[in-house]
Amino acid sequence: MRIDRYIAASRIVDLKSKDIHSAYAELLKVCKLPPKRGTSKKKILAELLEREKTITSYLGSGVALPHARVEMERPYMLAVGRCPKGLQRDDIDKGESVRFVFLLLAAKSARDYLRFLAALAKTFQDADAMEPLRQATNLEDFRSAVRIAFGEPSAKPARKRASINRLFLNESKKIAKGAGCSSVLLFVDVFSHGMEPKLTFPGMTVALAGEDLTKRKIGGVKAKATLNVRTVSGGRLSRVRGAVLLGLTRGIFQFEDKILCLTGVPGSDQLDTMLVLDVDEEFGAVLTREGKMLPSDVSPQALEYLLGIATELAVTGREGKPLGTLFVIGDSENVMQYVKPLILNPFRGYAEEDRNVLNPFMDETLKELAHVDGAFVIRGDGVVETAGSLIEASAENVRLHAGLGTRHAAAASITQRTDSLAVVVSQTGQVTLFRKGTMFPLYEKSDGPRLRRR
Repeated sequence: MRIDRYIAASRIVDLKSKDIHSAYAELLKVCKLPPKRGTSKKKILAELLEREKTITSYLGSGVALPHARVEMERPYMLAVGRCPKGLQRDDIDKGESVRFVFLLLAAKSARDYLRFLAALAKTFQDADAMEPLRQATNLEDFRSAVRIAFGEPSAKPARKRASINRLFLNESKKIAKGAGCSSVLLFVDVFSHGMEPKLTFPGMTVALAGEDLTKRKIGGVKAKATLNVRTVSGGRLSRVRGAVLLGLTRGIFQFEDKILCLTGVPGSDQLDTMLVLDVDEEFGAVLTREGKMLPSDVSPQALEYLLGIATELAVTGREGKPLGTLFVIGDSENVMQYVKPLILNPFRGYAEEDRNVLNPFMDETLKELAHVDGAFVIRGDGVVETAGSLIEASAENVRLHAGLGTRHAAAASITQRTDSLAVVVSQTGQVTLFRKGTMFPLYEKSDGPRLRRR
C-alpha cells in the first residue's frame, strides 16, 4: 500500500511541544482541511484527546499514531512530527519517550481504513526502515527518510540475483508441468515494487502471496488472487502453509490441487525455494471433500490477522518468551454457550472497531491479555467478544497426541461442538489450528524468527 502519496513535505515537521496535547495541536496546524461542517481542528483535537483516555495511541519503539475520522474528500492525510527531546507519557515505561508522532486523518468514506493503519504499524515495526528516521540530523534528512521509509524502493536487484531468478522460473515451468501442478503460488513480497519477474504459466491458476499486497500484474498476466500472509516466521514451509490455508478458505485452491510454490526472504529480490505441495496430502487432516475449511461466518481477512498475532506470540511473546493462549473464532453465539468467564470481560463497552483484530492497536492488547488464563472468543468478522474464558465443551471423543495439554483439548472439543476454528499457541512456541476437532500444525518454534529485509 502506497503511504507516501498521503505525506506532503510541508506536513513533516519538528515539534516544539513537550506534551501530547500540544503536539497534536501543532500537527493539526499544518493540515489543510476543507471548510466543511464537522472538520474544525478544535473538534478533531478534542476527539483525539478523548480517544486517548480509553485507548493509547502509543505503539511502542518511540512511535505514537493518533488517528481520527473526518469529513474530507481525500481518503487519507498524514502529518509527521519529530520530537528531538521526546514527549513523556504516563502510559509508557520510565526512560522511554515518544520520538515520532504520526497523525492520521481519514475520510469517513475511506475504504480499507484498518488495513491502512496496519500498513503504517508494519513499517513502524521494521527496524531497518525506522533507523534512518532516528539517525536524521536535520529536518531535510528526516523528510527524506520518511519518504523512503513509506515510499517505493528504487534499488534494482543485482545481476546475480536476476540470473538466479531467471533460472528458477525457467526450471519451475518444467517442474510444474512434469508434476501435474494445477496452480502456482508466488511470494511476490520477495521482490521490491516494480522488480517482479515475468511470470507465465499457461493453463494454471496463478496466485500471489506476501504482506500488504494489492492486485498486481506480473509479466502482463493478471493473477487470480492475492493472499496477504501476515507472519513473523522466516520458515519457508510456515509461509507456504499460511498462504495455502488462506487460499483454501477463499476457494482459490481445491482439495485435488498440486501447487508449485516459489518463495524466498521478503525484500531480498531473490527466489531461493521451490516446493511442490499436494493439498490432499498436506491438508487432508483438516479438509474433507464434503466439508468446508472455513466456517461460513469467518472472514478470511480476520483469520489472516489472527494467525499473524498468534505467530508473533509464539515467537516473541513478552520479553522474548512465548506465551500460551487459545483463540476461538466463528459461530460465537454457540461458542458462548460453552464458555464460563474467569475474569470480568475486558472488552465490554468498547466500540466494535476498537476491539477488532484488524485494528493494529489490538495487537498489544491481545498479547498483554494472553498472560491471563483462558480463551479469547472472537466473532467471525474479527470482533473480540471476551477474553479469560474457560471452555467447558465435552472432550469425550477428542483424540490428541501425547503431551498436549488442556488448551489443545479445549480447542478440539469446542470445534467439534460448534462451527468454529480454534488457534492454539503453546508455551513451547507452536501454533496449531483446529477444525472439527482435528489439529493441524501451522508453525513450529524450530522454523525460527522472520529474517530482516536486506
